Amino acid sequence: MVNSNANKKGHALPAVRVRDWRKAMSDHVAYGLLVYTGLQIFVTVKALAEGSSTLLPYLALIVLVAGIIPVCRWFEKRWAGLSDADAVDPAFASAFKRDAMTLWALAIGLPFGLTLMFKAVLSVF
Repeated sequence: MVNSNANKKGHALPAVRVRDWRKAMSDHVAYGLLVYTGLQIFVTVKALAEGSSTLLPYLALIVLVAGIIPVCRWFEKRWAGLSDADAVDPAFASAFKRDAMTLWALAIGLPFGLTLMFKAVLSVF
């Protein structure tokens, strides 16, 4: 019997790593939410707390974190609906990369953008 993981000389071939796009996007979403929430806590709340001594910064944090969850869920749902065959199809690599980059741009950029926006609004009032 021939080993399917061996070449003609009988040497074992390395196992081919198949990437499941569904799981990979789910991982990106989970880590992206962690990064986004951490940045919101350390960037946005600090900036808001400088201009207010009320609970407003913390309420804003809750609203901003709750607001990003549907966006992240959309990315995850988009990939979760793939069939088993499509989930490992290399043809989806460029679309996956585009979605992952967009997700990370939002997770990292949005807290800084919101902070700038809130600082501008606070400076007017």
